[in-house]
Amino acid sequence: MLYYLFELLQQTDFPGARLMSYITFRSGAALVLSIFIAIFIGRRIIDRLQMMQVGEIIRDLGLEGQMKKTGTPTMGGIIIIISILIPCLLIGNLSNVYMLLMIVATCWLGTLGFLDDYIKVARKNKEGLKGKFKIVGQVGLGLIVGLTMYLSPDIVIRQNQEVQSIENNEVVDVIYESDDIKSTQTTIPFVKNNNFDYAYLTEWLGDNAQTGGWILFVIVTIFVITATSNGANLTDGLDGLATGTSAIIGVALAIMAYLGGNIIYSAYLNIMYIPHSAELVVYMAAFIGALIGFLWYNAYPAQVFMGDTGSLTIGGIIAVFAILIHKELLIPILCAIYFVEDLSVMLQVAYFKATKRRYGQGRRVFKMTPLHHHFQKAGNSGIDALIQRPLQAIPESKIVVRFWIIGIFLAVITFVTLKIR
Repeated sequence: MLYYLFELLQQTDFPGARLMSYITFRSGAALVLSIFIAIFIGRRIIDRLQMMQVGEIIRDLGLEGQMKKTGTPTMGGIIIIISILIPCLLIGNLSNVYMLLMIVATCWLGTLGFLDDYIKVARKNKEGLKGKFKIVGQVGLGLIVGLTMYLSPDIVIRQNQEVQSIENNEVVDVIYESDDIKSTQTTIPFVKNNNFDYAYLTEWLGDNAQTGGWILFVIVTIFVITATSNGANLTDGLDGLATGTSAIIGVALAIMAYLGGNIIYSAYLNIMYIPHSAELVVYMAAFIGALIGFLWYNAYPAQVFMGDTGSLTIGGIIAVFAILIHKELLIPILCAIYFVEDLSVMLQVAYFKATKRRYGQGRRVFKMTPLHHHFQKAGNSGIDALIQRPLQAIPESKIVVRFWIIGIFLAVITFVTLKIR
């Protein structure tokens, strides 16, 4: 809204009106605004949740300090969602299809997570929304994003081409095709040209290979959104863990969006140029600011939990954002913490069932899952687990900070893959 107001002011030569035309200025403004909104409304929403007795139901898992969290307000993801949407609506370009898709994804998954939390709190049902309904919601969003990218004429790329020296075959320049094209290409790590086309896998369809590529792309989109959203949900188990980890991922994605939306920087890094996608930086700045502001209350000891309202939403946001900038195949590296948390649960369940069938009694790989709880348990504490280390329980705050450090390391590695080919 302010974006359009400043556009009108530009026509009257109003001093400073051109600032809103700069992505960097609007991103900085969105970051600051979202932080202040989260801190300002956060206290009021927390007080309101306490009045409504919307408290977390804690199961006694024998973890240090765990039961002290009983009754801590949950559904704090509302703070994050509001703090994202307000800056985007105020200073975002709402005619940009990328911005609109991110707003739709935020509202869609926010509603899904809210329903899950509401059932848990209002109906005292700790299972919340049935898993099949969550999957339907995530698949639905995947279809919206995938089909919009296929059908929208505004979502295009320009393919990068290397100009090599005749003498030594070294790359001397990177040029881009003059026309924008619809493509199923994406960025893939450790490959010379960093481009992979889903249509390569459907060449056996002949003339329909490109259509088959888009179908495959939509399927991948659904899988990425579902896996990343659920991974963030599982990571949200310690104070500030999912919040800080997601903010680090957000910073990495914002930089990638800025580089991919700028033809000069794209050429320098030899990555595909995505016209009009730089507007996503404004959205991601609001996302990062909302998480930082929420961390003000969510840091150990937490005054509020984000609940599924927040965790499902931030995981889905990260997935959709990565898909829009054609970096979804980098998610296994960038979001490795999410997927390790996911895999720890799947491995634990599979091993427990297999050993129960074979020995009559289930055994475990980890002392407890998701993985962050494994480090809270002391080794040799009576739990029959393959992995007993660390032998001493690690304090919650230290686990969180160490996961943040790993998240920073993974973000750096993700950028390095763009140059290691």
